[in-house]
Amino acid sequence: MTGDGLEIPRFTDVLQARRRLRSHLDPTPLRHYRGLSDLTGAETWVKHENFQPTGAFKVRGGINLVSQLSDDERRRGVISASTGNHGQSIAYAARLFGVAATICAPAGANRVKVAAMEELGARVILHGADFDEAREHCEALARREGHRYVHSANEPLLIAGVATHTLEALEARPELEVIIVPVGGGSGASGACIAANAVNPAIEVIAVQSAQAPAARIAWREGHMGPAASTTFAEGMATRVAFDLPQRILRERLDDFVLVDDDEIRSAVALMVEHTRTLVEAAGAAPLAALLKLRERLRGRRVALICSGGNISPEQLRDVLGWRLPDARPAKAG
Repeated sequence: MTGDGLEIPRFTDVLQARRRLRSHLDPTPLRHYRGLSDLTGAETWVKHENFQPTGAFKVRGGINLVSQLSDDERRRGVISASTGNHGQSIAYAARLFGVAATICAPAGANRVKVAAMEELGARVILHGADFDEAREHCEALARREGHRYVHSANEPLLIAGVATHTLEALEARPELEVIIVPVGGGSGASGACIAANAVNPAIEVIAVQSAQAPAARIAWREGHMGPAASTTFAEGMATRVAFDLPQRILRERLDDFVLVDDDEIRSAVALMVEHTRTLVEAAGAAPLAALLKLRERLRGRRVALICSGGNISPEQLRDVLGWRLPDARPAKAG
């Protein structure tokens, strides 16, 4: 499924999504951390989407979409592909609204996320070496079994739903000047662009992706939709191709798109855990890695980092806790 012919969500769609979500999800905290501000040189705020009931921001889109399914679609059930967080969002929303859900994930998917999807009642099928192989298998199953296929990014209702995280942040702190968002498929970043542009067009929205999985950035800069290599450990950003609908929005409204190395992301996970005292997965820490990379340009600005999720496995946590960015702390005068 491509995003061709799908309408770009409007800000009114984001407002409607917020109304639908209000009875199902509490707003997540937006917190300032002095330690992170000292590291980055910017007034640094963290939007804690790792506090969601599924541990990630995507539940906003899942509830918004599944709540709007037709009776026929509900009877057929939904199917989707995911490395974990999107799958949890669909499983959570499907259980909420009494819809059967099937999720296809890579064979080596994060075991914490797989277990969570199963606990939410989804049928989980592990197939393929990466997200894109799982997605291709999912699309074939959807055709064969007649389920309503939910693409992880080419869905206007998903984008409108996840855009509410940025709307909440700007309602809490209208003075924010920069929002940094991680990118896998691009729903979160494109939603951030829609909300920020509507509230205050002067707000700078910056996307970040792993240099080891740069498909979305290549598409944004060059218009080439893939495939590109994907070797990142950060499964929330591990896509080999870009997706049409988010790219249409990002090309029109995104201000900047940076790449950070996986080692920089590992360091950022450790720093986020240390300074926020919460669990943060790799994609959720990528905005901090980007802010550290852009430290000189964004010095003194009011910056919100979208901490997209906290679904990190014990094995991944052990891998990152020893990492630090060299010279991350500013030198003291004198």
